[in-house]
Amino acid sequence: TKLWNAARFCEMNECRLVPDFDPASATLTVNRWIRGEVLKTSHQVTRALENCAFDDAAGSLYRFIWNVYCDWFLELAKPILNGDDAAAKAETRATAAWVLEVILKLLHPVMPFVTEELWARTAQRDGMLITATWPELPDSYLDAEADAEINWLVTLITEVRQLRAEMSVPPSARPTLALVGAAHATHDRMRRTRDLILTLGRLAGVETADVAPAGSAPFVIGEATGALAIAEFIDMAAERARLAKEIASRASDIERTSKKLANADFIARAPKEVIEENRERLAESEHAKARLEAAQARLDAMA
Repeated sequence: TKLWNAARFCEMNECRLVPDFDPASATLTVNRWIRGEVLKTSHQVTRALENCAFDDAAGSLYRFIWNVYCDWFLELAKPILNGDDAAAKAETRATAAWVLEVILKLLHPVMPFVTEELWARTAQRDGMLITATWPELPDSYLDAEADAEINWLVTLITEVRQLRAEMSVPPSARPTLALVGAAHATHDRMRRTRDLILTLGRLAGVETADVAPAGSAPFVIGEATGALAIAEFIDMAAERARLAKEIASRASDIERTSKKLANADFIARAPKEVIEENRERLAESEHAKARLEAAQARLDAMA
């Protein structure tokens, strides 16, 4: 469904294959970045299939298609596709269509029927997908500068979204973000990606600052500290009470599961899948408790 929706998105935004398009000619940062991600994924999948590690091949494809292409590239491409820069739109459309074509080729051994159907629907082609040539992409598609900038942007947006979720900031709220202690390179990245930060982070503004504004929650982003001004959007007392309750609940679950796993009789008698399920539950509870405690510390820092 995710792949089908991505193909539909490309169709609706006129992202069609351009016969003479060369991905190496891409100039926009987001297109240079996704070009390199395609190369990395192609190498991972090819190597996994050659080694008969089919689970690794499927895992690499899943992560790239779902997380990289759909969750990030298409989202980052939307402002360009909705903008007025004809050259930028043409390059991004051609790039999106090219990436989708490579995806169908790489995914075909794993999902032959769906990819064959999309192959026929997304362009006029001379033959079936099963007869297409396996992708062989040059290492020159990698672009360290584009990788660094987009990865920084993805990390920043992810941190903002997680903080908003952890602190129960309403979706309609538009806080401001300050980057404290940002190096010159980070300041330039912020300036270049400002519109994307505002849109994807649901922010009213983003700027660099010498000190964190009052009522802001901190997080680390590279050498800088992000400060998201959320105090006016949340009930501080209610949020403290909620976090304390959830931390106590997680601590109780950790104690209960730890005792069970420390019980030699349980380990000797329980099926392996039950033991593994409890270990996974313990790890998940420990991770959740750590994130809740981090949110609690942020709240304390805002006081």
